[in-house]
Amino acid sequence: MSDEDEAPVVKKARIFYGSLEEKEKERLSREGISAAARDAVKAGIEAGNINISSGESMEMEERVSERQAEVLAEFERRKRARQITVSTDDVEVKACLRALGEPITLFGEGPAERRERLRNILSVVGPDALKKSKKEDEKAKRTHEYQQTWYHEGPSFLKEARVWLAKYSLPRAVERLDAARAHKEIPESTRTVKQQELHKALRNVNNFCSQIGDDRPISHCQFSPNSKLLVTASWSGLCKLWKVPDCTLVRTLRGHNTNVGAISFHPQATLTLEESDVNMASCAVDGSVKLWSLDSDEPVADIEGHSMRVARVAWHPSGRFLGTTCYDNSWRLWDLEIQEEILHQEGHSKGVHDLHFHPDGSLAGTGGLDAFARVWDLRTGRCIMFLEGHHKEIYSINFSPNGFHLATGSGDNTCKVWDLRQRRCMYTIPAHENLVSSVKFQPNDGHFLLTGAYDNIAKVWTHPGWSPLKTLAGHEGKVMGLDLSPDGQLIATCSYDRTFKLWMSE
Repeated sequence: MSDEDEAPVVKKARIFYGSLEEKEKERLSREGISAAARDAVKAGIEAGNINISSGESMEMEERVSERQAEVLAEFERRKRARQITVSTDDVEVKACLRALGEPITLFGEGPAERRERLRNILSVVGPDALKKSKKEDEKAKRTHEYQQTWYHEGPSFLKEARVWLAKYSLPRAVERLDAARAHKEIPESTRTVKQQELHKALRNVNNFCSQIGDDRPISHCQFSPNSKLLVTASWSGLCKLWKVPDCTLVRTLRGHNTNVGAISFHPQATLTLEESDVNMASCAVDGSVKLWSLDSDEPVADIEGHSMRVARVAWHPSGRFLGTTCYDNSWRLWDLEIQEEILHQEGHSKGVHDLHFHPDGSLAGTGGLDAFARVWDLRTGRCIMFLEGHHKEIYSINFSPNGFHLATGSGDNTCKVWDLRQRRCMYTIPAHENLVSSVKFQPNDGHFLLTGAYDNIAKVWTHPGWSPLKTLAGHEGKVMGLDLSPDGQLIATCSYDRTFKLWMSE
């Protein structure tokens, strides 16, 4: 054989799968097996007990090459693992595992095994995965920093208003504290007797008058500062002024075209203000806010600026400022002397429903649909207290005349009483069987608390103690608002049944 001759081709070994039919036929013919035996084999094939297929085959080298590829990949992975540098600090190793979404420790695993596991994971996913995870963490941290509270420079008249509020509130705080000290000097026996007399009078409170106030539900009611007038707001868009206690209609205020959420008297209305001055303010679902006098059924002025529902309006104790709550997650403070919006305060994650000012005029409390309430210092603009505890929306908030208690009513059927000195909830009153729509302390002393709810009743609670004194039942629909007259003689409730009722101690 010459060198030019080609080398003989080695026949590759083949592995056969499946069909043995031909071999079986040769064996049977060779051994001369009878026809009965062939029939038995045929029957076995038909029954599926003998596998007859097309005779698939696969090259040996294909299996070998796959196995070799797996082994080579494993060698490469181990090589990469040896080149990866892993920290010897066990805390850092755990942090890396957490960043990769892996368990930071396994049962019975020590620091050395943990380092080796991290090295093996990095050899699979690549060292860049850890860098990407760190970059994502830094990006999330920067985003969180952007979401933190920030401040911007306000107008000069806002600073002037804050200074004015400080000068107004500090003397009032001194007077309140002096009155509290004087009250403390009264013998305890005398105070107890007065409290028992008050409780006895409250237990004798009964329905004195019931009046149909409109052809739509009545959403809000409030007594005038001299306790001789009552104003009601209705979903018909009308506000009505009533003389109490005989419930005769004095005037119908026409100006709103949709549901009126609230109407409120100026702190000096019917006392020192002229009837032609601005004596009341009202708000509606369409975002309109209107100012009213006592001698006209047309609005004196409109306050524009809201684009969403305005739920409540509240006068500052000085009468100079007006607060409004809006469902755009903010509340606003308006200076009526300069006729400007001086503060547009955000802070709630959902709509703000109710607002009330501290008796001193230094603080404002807001309750929102996010189930949180906040207390704001009007002199600095800061949120000084975050009231967390309700499980559903807060629909009412009210400061006590003592200056350090605050009540909130919520959709979780409870009323919570908060202590501003201890900065915590001091008591939760399981007040009603439906959402609490309104809460109100006694205006002068705060010796009892009123709550109204969508279970059609209002209740009177002692302070302190928070035990029920009287249940005011009589409405056929939800109690949507309530108020106490400044002279302490009358209680008013308004309802979804289109009526308002006056309650008096017999």
